[in-house]
Amino acid sequence: MTIDRVVFAFAGTLVLVGVLCAWWISPWWLLLPGFVGVNMLQAAFSRFCPLARMLKHFGVRPGAAF
Repeated sequence: MTIDRVVFAFAGTLVLVGVLCAWWISPWWLLLPGFVGVNMLQAAFSRFCPLARMLKHFGVRPGAAF
């Protein structure tokens, strides 16, 4: 997998976990998908993603976006 696919899979997983936890535990869990969304938005404009930088450091193949 490339860095792009890992980042999208990780972000999607965190969004789903946040929504499910908000449904079952507390609405405060909606802060998690909100944070993921804000991070994806800033990464689209600044081309800086902390997870992508970590994955690159660990030797994951780069993709088109990162």
